[in-house]
Amino acid sequence: MNFFKNPIFPFLTALLLLSGCRQPDASESGDRMTILVTVGMLTDIVRTVAGDTADVSGLIGEGVDPHLFSPSAADVRRIQSADAVLFVGHHLEGRLQPVFERQAAQGKRVAALAERIPEEKLLLDEDDNIDPHLWMDVSLWADVAREVHAVLADWLPDARETLDQNLAVLLADLETLDREVMEILGGIPEERRILITAHDAFGYLGRRYNLEVMGIQGMSTDSEAGLRHINALVAKIVERRIPAVFTESTVADRNVRALIEGAASRGHTVRMGGELYSDAMGAPGTPEGTYAGMIRHNARTLAEALGAQTP
Repeated sequence: MNFFKNPIFPFLTALLLLSGCRQPDASESGDRMTILVTVGMLTDIVRTVAGDTADVSGLIGEGVDPHLFSPSAADVRRIQSADAVLFVGHHLEGRLQPVFERQAAQGKRVAALAERIPEEKLLLDEDDNIDPHLWMDVSLWADVAREVHAVLADWLPDARETLDQNLAVLLADLETLDREVMEILGGIPEERRILITAHDAFGYLGRRYNLEVMGIQGMSTDSEAGLRHINALVAKIVERRIPAVFTESTVADRNVRALIEGAASRGHTVRMGGELYSDAMGAPGTPEGTYAGMIRHNARTLAEALGAQTP
């Protein structure tokens, strides 16, 4: 679904700071285009495809939940001053959507990359909401990289040759990464291929790499975890003797700890399997501060905690 047709969210107070005047873009100023990207996973591939053809920067940093991110006045100014904005869409950055809609209406180049992927490739929840966490499936994230290339080629036609070359290198790297994750997670014993985390951000990972996935909260951390659902997960952990559950870097661990305590009260020990990166990458300058490093960390953490021998 195109983000322009999504239901309009209540306008944020920060939105009022936006002026009605469109900023001159790179083609008008003669400088390189400035592109602002929301989450780190998308920023990483946009920066790779763009190379030196544009100035790419990220808006939402490590450890920050995009579902709950509200822009400050400084953030709004960054959005306003950029020549173009790229985001995931499908309400991942829900509280930013009114800002993006306003900027698009004023003529800024704005694109929701996940909303360019055919819906038959996407996952839906029980209420038919589209799961926005496409980066968990490396092969699907490669499709998003192709859409990044298509958008940039439209915006920067004179840079097409460089963009083509950068995309080819990126797609080869993603193909290698996809095979690596398949191999790492393939070593988990069949009876232990169950992933329980703080919220339902790993559906695409489960579908691609053959894991059963359960989240305490729904696809958005805006949803609340009900006691009945937590008790049902505890019963499943005990019944299936699940060895580990996992926290996420952008979500408080209290609900995961409630699962551990609940299982212990029923005589089953389930341990904390480690912290996964779900809606944000790690700190800049660390391996987990890149998309590939984030995905490798998740795969190895899962495999080791669930009983596989990692390559």
